[in-house]
Order: sequence, then C-alpha cells, then structure tokens
Amino acid sequence: MAADLLAEHWNAGDVARLAAGVDEAGRVLPSNAWMALRRLGWDVTAGDGIKVNDRIVRMAQEQAGRTLRGARHRAEMAAGILATWPADPAERTEAEWDAVREAVPDGRCLPGSVIKARTRQIAAFCDERGRLPVDVFELEEAPRVARMLVLAAVDRQQATLERADDESARVLLRLQLPTRPDPRSYADWTWVACPLTLPPTVPADAVLHLPTLRPATGPGGGRVHADLAFSHAVPKVERKGHTTALGVDWGLNTLLSAGPCRLHADGTIRALGAGAMFRAAGVMARQHRLRRHGEHLHAKTDT
Repeated sequence: MAADLLAEHWNAGDVARLAAGVDEAGRVLPSNAWMALRRLGWDVTAGDGIKVNDRIVRMAQEQAGRTLRGARHRAEMAAGILATWPADPAERTEAEWDAVREAVPDGRCLPGSVIKARTRQIAAFCDERGRLPVDVFELEEAPRVARMLVLAAVDRQQATLERADDESARVLLRLQLPTRPDPRSYADWTWVACPLTLPPTVPADAVLHLPTLRPATGPGGGRVHADLAFSHAVPKVERKGHTTALGVDWGLNTLLSAGPCRLHADGTIRALGAGAMFRAAGVMARQHRLRRHGEHLHAKTDT
C-alpha cells in the first residue's frame, strides 16, 4: 500500500502540495503524515480480497507521507542544479560553484560532494536521453518502500506497549498480525505478544512510545528490530549560577574535542582532566574504502 501511494504521488505537483502544509480550504495540514494525506484525499486500498483494518492503512499512509515530505528537499536540490547547469559538468568554474550554491537549499553549508554526486546523476541521464531531465521525478523512480511497521500511526486497538511490573527494562508489545499472508476477514487477525528488553540508557520513568518494527534480512534474518522512542522529563536549565562548564569544538583532524572546567569561589577557572576527543578514523577508513570501491566499479562500467 505504501508503494502504491508513492507511485501515485511521486510527482512535482503532489510533493509541492504536501510540502505547502495547507489543504484546498487553506487549513494547516496535521503534523502526522497519515492525517495530512487523508486531509488531501490520498487514500489507498489493500487489494482485491485482502481484509485489513483502518489502522493498517494508517501505517502505509504514514510511511509514504514521510517519504513524500522528504522528497521536497531532493526536488529543490535537483531544480537548483538544473537551473545553474555548468558548461562542463565534470569541472565547474568558481563562478558556477557560486551560482549553484546560491540556487540549492543551504548551498553555502552543503558539502561539494553532494552537489557533485547529483550532478553526475543528471549527467548520466543526459548522456542516455540526450537532454536534461525536467525534475527529480523524471530523474528518479519512486523510492523503494522499506519493510517496516510504523506503529506510531496506530492506537490501542492495533498495538499496546507496557512495562513489566517487576522489572522496568522488560516491555511487552502486543499487536494484531495476520495469521495468513492474504487475510480474507477479521478472523484472520490475532493478537501477538512480543517481549522487548530495553537498554540501560532508557530511564525507568521514561514514557515509552510505540516502536517501528523492522524485520531483519540477510544472514541474521529471522529477527525483528524495534526502533523505540521515549520521552522523559529533564530539569529546567538555569541561565545563571553554574560552576561547571563543558566546552566543545570541532576540527578537521579530531572532528570533536571537548574539555570540562570549573569556576572556583576565588574567581579562577581550572580545567578538569585532560579533556577528550572523538576520533573518526575507523569511520573515515571505511568511507575511503567504499569510495575506492565505487570508483573501481565506475571504471569497470565505463570500459
């Protein structure tokens, strides 16, 4: 159902209509994606003979609506690059770089690699078709739909989440699932209990929200991952009276460096310890390997 919605509304007009944030009557669209799609009249059905309740449709609309809302930035990016298309896509001049950064959203803060990647994609389309694409919706097909259940779009008639009485880290998720791949009636649906174990980073008094369920694929298949959000109260921050501070800065070599200090009664400030830094050497090494692998594959396809 989510794939059908994306295929039907993967166009410039519908994405702009959703991004405008108002319906035909000028009313502000709800923040929930599924409610916004319903306000716009974008409905979907499960198919011939398949029986699902309204909450299953909500999850499909929520998933498709989030994707369509995210497509606005992609569309504006492609539009800005097309409007400032360089004479040589492989090597922009300094003036052409300034022009494209002014045309795309947040262009001054955007890494050049992002613009280059989109430019290569458009250039490949141009080489194949002999012309530039009209927009990103001609350049790309509708995105593939991930296998997930966005339970945030449903209520207690579809899913519930409760902590165990004896241990706050144990949670029981109950939800309705079909007993066959093509349920023909509501009798083909039943309640299923899914025990979850929370990590220690979740406070015991936190309010838990219904998760998004993602079935695992590949060698570790057969399991379902739950992306669970939670809310908890934090003390109100006071603007004055602090005696301990944490300074954080970013750089090219260490990415992030941080160091705490304390204000003493005599007015002196002393550092606490030697500070700390975040090293991204492992992540950067993997990125470089993937880049080299990609360049190797591009070289093979070009030859």
